[in-house]
Amino acid sequence: MDILKKVPVREQEPGVRATNFEEVCLGYDKEEAMKEAARCIGCKNAQCIKGCPVAIDIPGFIGHVKTGDVESAYQVISEASALPAVCGRVCPQESQCEGKCIRGIKGEPVSIGKLERFVADWARENGIKPEGAKEKNGKKVAVIGSGPAGLTCAGDLAKMGYEVTIFEALHEPGGVLVYGIPEFRLPKQDVVAKEIENVKSLGVKIETNVVVGKSVTIDELLGEEGFDAVFIGSGAGLPKFMGIPGENANGVFSANEYLTRSNLMKAFDEEANTPIMRGKKVAVVGGGNVAMDAARTALRLGAEVHIVYRRSEEELPARVEEVHHAKEEGIIFDLLTNPVEILEDEKGWVTGMKCIRMELGAPDESGRRRPVEVPGSEFVIEVDTVIMSLGTSPNPLISSTTEGLETNKWQCIIAEEENGKTTKDGVYAGGDAVTGAATVILAMGAGKAGAKGIDDYLQNK
Repeated sequence: MDILKKVPVREQEPGVRATNFEEVCLGYDKEEAMKEAARCIGCKNAQCIKGCPVAIDIPGFIGHVKTGDVESAYQVISEASALPAVCGRVCPQESQCEGKCIRGIKGEPVSIGKLERFVADWARENGIKPEGAKEKNGKKVAVIGSGPAGLTCAGDLAKMGYEVTIFEALHEPGGVLVYGIPEFRLPKQDVVAKEIENVKSLGVKIETNVVVGKSVTIDELLGEEGFDAVFIGSGAGLPKFMGIPGENANGVFSANEYLTRSNLMKAFDEEANTPIMRGKKVAVVGGGNVAMDAARTALRLGAEVHIVYRRSEEELPARVEEVHHAKEEGIIFDLLTNPVEILEDEKGWVTGMKCIRMELGAPDESGRRRPVEVPGSEFVIEVDTVIMSLGTSPNPLISSTTEGLETNKWQCIIAEEENGKTTKDGVYAGGDAVTGAATVILAMGAGKAGAKGIDDYLQNK
């Protein structure tokens, strides 16, 4: 065994997986996991823990995998993480824990994410659950949103002995985990639903179809409903658009709507009650993970798919693994290209997208080189569907119906990073509702911080 290289992980062949919605990555078996775990040198001052937003004891759980004690490995992980099977699949480990791995200095870092996934999957298949609180402390906390921030906050508070109720606006819990991330990256029934059941096993209640700000307000939760504190983890679900001509044409989607229809409403199934338009030639505008998810979904629905992104491949914000998978599956990348108009026929249906070539100039405030238009370089891509994947912002419904809850100019709730404390007494917030659209694991880290902040507040109240 070459200790400088990761144990390879099995995947569906690109030509096969591009035609189905089954999971692309097949994960490690126990023998492969133990071999990969043996590559970990068990650093005393483990940098990988510092790279993890929820501070999992990574050498600790990997040490148990080395010896084949997977149950103990799971209990170590579940002390810090409510969603290990999710994180093992969708976390950007390459820029977090694995990016700090000492083994990666002279070779490839330990495959921490794939090991976490193996442990979580093994625990699920063997009926192992996280350990909850021995007794309740008699205090009630409301959590708004059942995405990664809300589930993490709720799970941590339940372990501390709080009575926790999650209020979810949609008919199914999971937030972005169920509506935003496709089945081929994150299976809903086998993974997400089971992780949510684990959180419920800690004593957390989940009420669906409750739109906070309409069905009930935060002030009512803190008043007549008798909750001692509230955590807002409502995410960022409002899509952004470019404001170019033709953006209202038939056949233009936000990535949010497109993915929600496919993931939550099962529109990829031709028998579904909410079918989706199956374009023959689809352009996805944007270069993040959501753009890759939308593009790879459209491909599986039978389209020729183009990713249209105004910078170069080096600046693509999507994970390297997602870009690699998209290319393997046959998605076309039109880089240094920016749309200027969506073309439509006399009935208002998309017929094409007028674009202009770009070149990279000096760095902007994000540190990336600013794209600049090349004069006279306009051209048309013939498409029948356009998916805009330009990011999202928080829905202002909660903040606009809550007295004393301040937001910034992007409608994000103002909250302290270390504990989630907002400008309203007893109300804490975290995740995309505070930062704008970010990653699952950063939302989980904010959920943990919020749980600690609420605990400190109620213990000292």
